[in-house]
Amino acid sequence: MGRRVRAYLRYMNSRNGSQVAGLIASQPHLTSTTLRTVLAVLALASIAMAAELPNAPSSVIRTDAAMIETTVPAAPGFVAANREVKLIDKTFVSLAVVSIGSTFADSYTTLFARQNWLAGKTGVCNVEVESAYLYGTHPTVGRTYAVATVKSVSSVAAAYYLRKQHNRFWSLPLVANAVMSLQGVGQNMAACN
Repeated sequence: MGRRVRAYLRYMNSRNGSQVAGLIASQPHLTSTTLRTVLAVLALASIAMAAELPNAPSSVIRTDAAMIETTVPAAPGFVAANREVKLIDKTFVSLAVVSIGSTFADSYTTLFARQNWLAGKTGVCNVEVESAYLYGTHPTVGRTYAVATVKSVSSVAAAYYLRKQHNRFWSLPLVANAVMSLQGVGQNMAACN
């Protein structure tokens, strides 16, 4: 112990007449021994190896326990069989071929307006009027086939997505694209040829 602590304990002893304070002040080796013992226990406890914890009783599988088997009761009434539907079948492929073919036919006949314009023909269509926002007033070959590709891919992708989601209107994008394209083919053949 330090000198100040001993002086304080002597002062407290003389003031209160406490025998405990006098005992501690008179026996400095007792407090230093106690302090050393506490430090040794703390040091040894921190470096000592701990044993593994025991297994929980619930983690042990009992082999002699009876196994209980439960059954699920059958649902009363009519149970329909789940029929697997292929995503791409003959119907899907045939509708896609018709849709893509009519879209490219529309783009091909749209080019008649460009040919008439380049040839300087009058009295027939020489500019695109119905879908000028898509093709331009004087459609180029690259732009018309790019538009046909985008229309075809988007309609097939939409139909595939709807079919994958088991929507009954999955063929609507393909049919709508084919109908609009065939209408364009008819108009181009009648007016521009």
